[in-house]
Amino acid sequence: MEQDFSIALTVVGLVIIFTIVGLLIWGKVSPIVGMTLIPVLGALVLGFGFEELREFFASGADQVMDVVIMFIFAIIFFGIMQDSGLFNPLVRGMILLTKGNVVIVAMGTAVVGTFAHLDGAGATTFLLTIPALLPLYKELNMSKYLLLLIVSFSAAIMNMVPWGGPMARTASVLDANLIQLWYPLIPLQIVGFILAIGFAALLGIREKKRIAKRVGNGEIEGNDRVDIRSIADDFSRRKAEEAEAAEEKPFRHPAMIWVNFALTIAVVSLMLFDIVPPEFAFMLGVAIALPINYPNVSDQMGRVRAHAPAALMMAAVILAAGVFLGVMNESGMLDSIALAMVSILPAAVGPFLHVIVGVLGVPMDLLTSTDAYYFAIMPIVESTAAEFGVSSASTAYALLIGNVIGTFVSPFAPAVWLAIGLSGANMGQHIKYSFFWIWGFSIVMLVIAYFMGIFSI
Repeated sequence: MEQDFSIALTVVGLVIIFTIVGLLIWGKVSPIVGMTLIPVLGALVLGFGFEELREFFASGADQVMDVVIMFIFAIIFFGIMQDSGLFNPLVRGMILLTKGNVVIVAMGTAVVGTFAHLDGAGATTFLLTIPALLPLYKELNMSKYLLLLIVSFSAAIMNMVPWGGPMARTASVLDANLIQLWYPLIPLQIVGFILAIGFAALLGIREKKRIAKRVGNGEIEGNDRVDIRSIADDFSRRKAEEAEAAEEKPFRHPAMIWVNFALTIAVVSLMLFDIVPPEFAFMLGVAIALPINYPNVSDQMGRVRAHAPAALMMAAVILAAGVFLGVMNESGMLDSIALAMVSILPAAVGPFLHVIVGVLGVPMDLLTSTDAYYFAIMPIVESTAAEFGVSSASTAYALLIGNVIGTFVSPFAPAVWLAIGLSGANMGQHIKYSFFWIWGFSIVMLVIAYFMGIFSI
C-alpha cells in the first residue's frame, strides 16, 4: 500500500511539473496561476485535504517570505536611484571614453551592461543601455545584435546578485540564506567581469573586420570621425527630458548624486556584511531615499506607485512559487520523484547530474521559462543528486551558473522582448546571433567556477 502511494506521489508530481512547465513554455498560463492552482489540484487528487494544504502553504510561504520582502523594497530602492539620475554619469562617461573605436565600444558596452544591471532588473538594464549606445553603434556601422549580445552576457554576470531573480529563486528552492549563498559567487563575478571585457574585445575585433569587409565591398562608407560628444550630450539631454516629464520632481542639487551614491553603498554594505537582513536593509534604504529625493509626500507616494507594479509582480510570482514548493516538498512528491529517478539512472550518471544539467542550462532557457527552470527542474536535480552524495549547494551553483548567463537570450524573458523592441531587432535573429556565444561563455564560467571550488563533482 505504501509503495502504491509512493508511485502515485511520483506520477502526480511529474504530471504537476510537466503540466506547469508545458503551460509556461506555451504561454497558456501565468506563473502565478500555474504554480498555485496545479499543485493544489494535484494534492487534492492524491487525497490531501484542505487542512494539509494549509500546512503546505504555511511551509512554502515561510520559505519565501524574506525573499518577497527584499524584492519589493530592492526594486523600489533602485528604481528611485535610477529616477534620481545616479547611473547617468556612468553611462555618459563610458560613451565619451570609447572615442569611436569599435573594439573599445564593445569593451565599454560590457562595462556599461554590467553596472547598468546593478538593480537586477532586466527591463531597467535595457532601457538604460540600448537607447544610450544604439546611436553610437549605428554611427560606427556596428551590428545591433552585437549590442544585444554583449549587454546580455555582461548583465547576466551581475544577475548573480542577491536581489537578482535567479539568486532569489535559488534561495527559495533551497530555503537558504540569500547572502550566504551569494558570498562564494563574488570572486566568480569579478573574474566573470574581466572575462566579459576580454570576450567583448574579441567580438569587437571580429566586428571591426566585418565592417572593414563591408567597406571594402562598397556596401557602406567608412566613418572614422564620429561626434562622440554629441551622442553623450544627447543622452544627457534625453535623461533630463525624461526627468522633467515625470509627475514627481526630485530635489535637484549637484550634491544629491553623491548623497544617493553614499546611500546606495551604505545599503549594500549593511546587507553585504550581514549587519541587518537584506530585506530590512532595502526597507531602510527606501525610507531614507524617498524623503531626501522627494521632499513632497505626494511625490514620494507617486514614486512608490510608479515602481510598485514591477515589485509586486515579482513578489506575487515568488509567493506562488511558495505554494508550489510547499505542496511538492511537504507532500513528499519531490522525494518520491528523486527516488524514482535514482532507481532508473545509471550509477555513473548520478554524481554528475548537476553538472550535466548546468551545462545544458542555456539550451534549457529556450525550452523552459526561468520560473520553470528554478522551481521545477532545480528541486528535482537537487533531490536526485543528493542521493549520490552531492551537496545542495553544489547542485544549486552548477545549475545557477550554467543557466544565468543565458537569461537574456530566452524568448520567455519579458525583458528580452523589450530589448528587441528598443533596438529594432528580430528575436529569431537575436537567438541565432547570440545563442552559441552565450552558451560557450556559460560553459567557460562553469569550468572557472569548478576550479574555484564553488561547486564540486
